[in-house]
Amino acid sequence: MPGVPELVALALPGGPTFVDALRRTWDAGDAAFPLDLRLPAPQQERVLAAMAPSRIVDERGETHERNGGRPTEPGDAVVVATSGTTGTPKGVVLTHDAVAASARATSARIGATSDDHWLACLPLAHIGGLAVVMRALASGTGLTVHHGFDLDAVRVACAGGANLTSLVPTAYARIDPAWFRVIVLGGARPPANPAPNVITTYGLTETGSGCVYDGRPLDGVEIRIDGTGAVHLRGPMLLRGYRDGARPFDADGWFRTGDIGAWREQGRLFIQGREGDLIITGGENVWPDPVELVLARAAGVAEVAVAGVPDPEWGQVVTAFVVPADPATPPSLDALRDAARAELAPWCAPRRLELVAELPRTALGKVQRSVLVAGVTG
Repeated sequence: MPGVPELVALALPGGPTFVDALRRTWDAGDAAFPLDLRLPAPQQERVLAAMAPSRIVDERGETHERNGGRPTEPGDAVVVATSGTTGTPKGVVLTHDAVAASARATSARIGATSDDHWLACLPLAHIGGLAVVMRALASGTGLTVHHGFDLDAVRVACAGGANLTSLVPTAYARIDPAWFRVIVLGGARPPANPAPNVITTYGLTETGSGCVYDGRPLDGVEIRIDGTGAVHLRGPMLLRGYRDGARPFDADGWFRTGDIGAWREQGRLFIQGREGDLIITGGENVWPDPVELVLARAAGVAEVAVAGVPDPEWGQVVTAFVVPADPATPPSLDALRDAARAELAPWCAPRRLELVAELPRTALGKVQRSVLVAGVTG
């Protein structure tokens, strides 16, 4: 009689060894948890304690038993840690059926066949990188897996036949898009004018990677926007639940994403931002993304993020966190306010300017606005 399925942590760098370990885990009927090797040892241990694997495969390929492991359910494929920046991340449980559904829908949308070859060059502990591996295994395409993004290695892989990949904007900016037939782009705000072979995606760890391509849902994905603007999703590639047993669905199977969106021209979904990113200043609503797009074009700005900083008079003040192009001559608050007011409602103009050396980002390139705010309020 088959044993109870377990969770196996893969503490392995990206490459053929990782893929082999993933295959062996699945062949044994177990689920895999890719551990982020970039985390310091104490944080790795906290994440392992939260995910509760029964075994861990280390960088030498050796398997070690762990106390306190919790079983998984039959059909579970992977547990993926969310990219939370504080506290312990949640473990998203994706089944083999969900992985297969995501692979089928993606392949259908981009016209992938067995002649194509995926390149995985994003961190495998995050869904953006891991989904490429699982998609290739589920659909039978060629696959090359790197430990992370390296421009020279990407160039070599493309010369060797890799023609499909998933990237984040920071990596995309370093490559020649013509190297690939299709580039699936996610993780952060896309560039203003991506190449014709780029597909911008929307999705979360809970959706098994991108499930909305260029504003249109993949086959089988349903989208509902409620009266508050909150985006809800439903479809076969969504998570079974979280590792702690929570199931984030309503009675009809809808998953609330935590994002605010709207329908734009030709029925395309537009994401305005995370629910917690909305700035309410003097009773007016301000979304950071449109303000950031305007300020990014202002003279002297290399990078910019916008967030709401608590204020006793306004509730929150629109604050621009700017990486100056030249630290010796940074842009002024007045110049940024003029740039914003020229294109946006007057309450969108920043009332505060904070100069920073860099913008804190997640591994997939998303700006961590909460970290910026904590830096000026903590």
